Amino acid sequence: MSHKPDPNKNVNLTIDGIPVTVPEGTRILEAAKKVNIKIPVLCEHPELCKRAICRICVVECDGRGKLLAACANDVWEGVNIVTNSVRLLDIRKTIIELILANHPQDCLSCVRSKNCELQSLAADFGICKQPFERKEMKCKPPLHEGNVLVRDMDKCVKCGRCVEVCQEIQTIRSINTSHRSVNYEINTPYSQPLIDSACVLCGHCATVCPVGAIYEHDESARVLEMLNKEKLHKVVQIDPALCTVFDKQFELPAGTVTPGKIATALKQLGFDKVFDAKFSGRLSVKEEIDELLTRQKNNNGKLPLISGCSPNVIKFAGINYPDLKEHFSQCTDAHGIIDKLARSKYSEISGIDPAAIAAVTVTPCISGKFRLSDTGKDASGELCSFVLSINEIISLFRKKGVILNNLTESPFDDVTGLFDDTDSISVKTLTVHGYANARTVLDSVRRGECDADLVKIMNCPDGFKYTDCCAFPDF
Repeated sequence: MSHKPDPNKNVNLTIDGIPVTVPEGTRILEAAKKVNIKIPVLCEHPELCKRAICRICVVECDGRGKLLAACANDVWEGVNIVTNSVRLLDIRKTIIELILANHPQDCLSCVRSKNCELQSLAADFGICKQPFERKEMKCKPPLHEGNVLVRDMDKCVKCGRCVEVCQEIQTIRSINTSHRSVNYEINTPYSQPLIDSACVLCGHCATVCPVGAIYEHDESARVLEMLNKEKLHKVVQIDPALCTVFDKQFELPAGTVTPGKIATALKQLGFDKVFDAKFSGRLSVKEEIDELLTRQKNNNGKLPLISGCSPNVIKFAGINYPDLKEHFSQCTDAHGIIDKLARSKYSEISGIDPAAIAAVTVTPCISGKFRLSDTGKDASGELCSFVLSINEIISLFRKKGVILNNLTESPFDDVTGLFDDTDSISVKTLTVHGYANARTVLDSVRRGECDADLVKIMNCPDGFKYTDCCAFPDF
């Protein structure tokens, strides 16, 4: 019978000659961090389970010949751990070189260049040349999954992070492993594209990928082309709360980037109007409440009303709970609202041809880019309605040389006449974080045991922390 660690019991050990005291059940990797010793990792991720796949983090314990993975083994009383012997450094370097021997050599053109964990490890171990003979690689073109993700599986290092986040954290199960030994690979069911599967394009696989095997589809070049079209009138909406993300990405002191500077920066990019996204978020909430009240008043709709932070949620519910279709909200998401209003009420107020208006929404979450269908095209039929992630708008700032901390303040554009304000209405709302939790709640709806008026499903799991995690506006 396995011993269950007691977190109230301390364990004494030494790591590279430094005494350490940690709670029982602490992993070697975590114990080393406590005394500022960095053990290199590749497959390990703080929010995922113990992995021990890449073996880069192996350490020596009590002088034994057998090596242990620091990411998957707990410390024990009195153990003497060595993390940086000549033997270990050679083993780690060889593992990295073997991975690189079967990896495309296109770092300069890779989307993850300078932000790639494999590239960083190679630099840390001084790997400048490839000692192993590289087999001829027949590289496949990257597969674009709608306008949300790109998969370039030639760059996959088979760490399994994406598999676990899809299988265990989000319970979507659209990414799995196949074959064994040298043929082992990360794959999708029947090798079909994610966009054609049960995948909801939540983007979490891209968030945990350490290399450029799964990454965000970048539409910044298309938006830049759109911004250069003088005949178009461009409007954008962004949540001022994203200021903190800009501070972090541009390595600025907290509070440097203000909402006023963001408004100025977007005007410098070429946008004619900059709106506060909280207003369209509020209208989206109003649409939901109106739909809910209509159902309650006329008794002509199933309750609870099931809604989500983005269209991904509707795809998830439609695939997994088609019998609850009558519960699904028909409301427009925040981008759909700004796009629709820009071409109707705003067009009417400003006297601008609806076909000459381009609408863009900046979202903090990759999943926010998912669209059930393309909306908004100019007179020539070109798409002029986009959802950009925070990373894409930062890319545009860098390309255009916009220096955020040196900008003057500008107000967001007035929305009077464009947005109808509304009083908040209290309804019994159950907010669900992540699709694993969503299954539990929707199962209760199916059984008739959910007493909420409104069930709102969020893409990101509760407690699963991402810098690009989305949260529904709180009004």
